Parts: sequence; structure tokens; C-alpha cells
Amino acid sequence: MGERAFKPEEKVTVPGIMAAKGRRKLTMLTAYDYLTALWVDRSGVDMILVGDSLAMVMLGHEDTLSVTMEEMLHHTRAVTRGTQRALVVGDMPFLSYQVSVEQAVESAGRFLKEARAQAVKLEGGASVLPQVEAIVRAGIPVQGHLGLTPQSIAQLGGFKVQGKGEEAAKRLLDDAVALSQAGCFSLVLEAVPAPVAERITQSVPIPTIGIGAGPACDGQVLVTHDLAGLFDRFVPRFVKQYDQLGQRLLEAARRYRHEVEAGAFPGPEHSFGLPRKDG
Repeated sequence: MGERAFKPEEKVTVPGIMAAKGRRKLTMLTAYDYLTALWVDRSGVDMILVGDSLAMVMLGHEDTLSVTMEEMLHHTRAVTRGTQRALVVGDMPFLSYQVSVEQAVESAGRFLKEARAQAVKLEGGASVLPQVEAIVRAGIPVQGHLGLTPQSIAQLGGFKVQGKGEEAAKRLLDDAVALSQAGCFSLVLEAVPAPVAERITQSVPIPTIGIGAGPACDGQVLVTHDLAGLFDRFVPRFVKQYDQLGQRLLEAARRYRHEVEAGAFPGPEHSFGLPRKDG
């Protein structure tokens, strides 16, 4: 453990992500725009997820259900323009793959063809196996997502930890194995008890990426706006805030307002004069 599978200048690939299992921990963060992708990519993380969480943190919706396919493609295009090294994963939005296998393949293909992502992510277990298999057959890498699947909050009864009972834990394990066998290259486990996530991680040959699933997963993912303290509508228990950029932005904007109101900005150094006349 601890050996890096990629050099900083190398482009991260799906085979490289799969080969990292058991060798080192993987890192994944979200980005929804060019500039964020630029800075996140420079940090050296392995994967950038253009998550449907952009519905909440970028567009102000109450949940992830309202974001459209066109919006996801728009933001993914911006992210891929700002990314050189990390593997960009496009999150397939609600009702872009559930209706039919054909719809799922077409939607997934648009992420690669139009938005230049290198993989797609979709939520669900046994119910989406036909879609996963068909998308993989089409040559499109798929990342699975089990546990708390935000697109299913109406069915789950809200944002709740999943897999708490023995039967529920077994169902998660069975789904994880099935997704692996269907061809997923990695698997996000969200809001899953740590012992259950550890059991899944040990049972599948593909990397597990945890978010609120304990330290035994093969990697971790966080929403960048949570990590940076930019989104404060609510802070999940599993989030660690590494900075308070929202507060810093607020303070900078206040200083700007005060200086403008006081006549201190702009000063001479921020202004242009007329050219001097000779004679």
C-alpha cells in the first residue's frame, strides 16, 4: 500500500483505476465547471465526478431529481475542458437510463461523444443490470453506485443510512457482486455502515469508492463544495470541511463593498490616466 499507480503527469485510465485496488487508496472529487476542474485536477486526484449533486450546489434545487440530461452534458463539457490528468466520470441523471436499455446506452454515449467524459456513473443494483451490461458492451466504462442513492430518495424515505440490517446488508453485497460481474470498473458506496462496506470491498475485484462508508473502501469521494465549506445548507456527518471558502468569499465581498462605499476603491493604481502631452 502507498505505491502510486500513476505519475502526476500521466492521464488516469479505467484500467489504471482497476489496477489500483489493493495497491493504494484512490481519490475522487466533484467538479461542475471549468475553473473548479482546473484546480481539482492540479491537486492530483484520480477521478473527477460531474455529479448530479450539481442540481443542489449549482442550480439551487432541493434534491438531485430535477437536473436534466442537457444540463449534465453542459457542465460535463466545461469540466473536461479544464481536466488534463484525472478520469472524468459523468453522472447519469434521473430518468436518463431507467426507462429502457436503449435509452441508457444512448444517454451514456452522449456523455462520451458530446461531453468528452471517459466514463459514466449510474445508481442502482439488480434493477439496472441490463442497462449496465448493455452500456459496457457498447464500450462505455460504468461506475456503479449503491447504498444511499439520491435519485431514489422518494423510495428510500429520505437521506438515510442503508444496509443496516443483515438482510439489507446481504442485498447490498449481492448487488455489488452483480454489478462487478456486469462489467462495472468501480463502485461508489454511499452512507453504508463501515463493516458492510468493508465486507463488500473484500468481496468484489473492483475498487470501492466510499462516501460515508468508512475507511476500508479502496478510495473516497467528496463533493468539493462540501470539502471547501462553500455549501452550508446542510453538512452531512461524513463530510470533513478542509476549509471555509464560503466564509472567506463572504468576507472578501464585504471588504470590497465597504471600500467602494468609502471611496477607497478604485485607487490610482487601479485607474488609467490620459497620455501626457509634449510641449
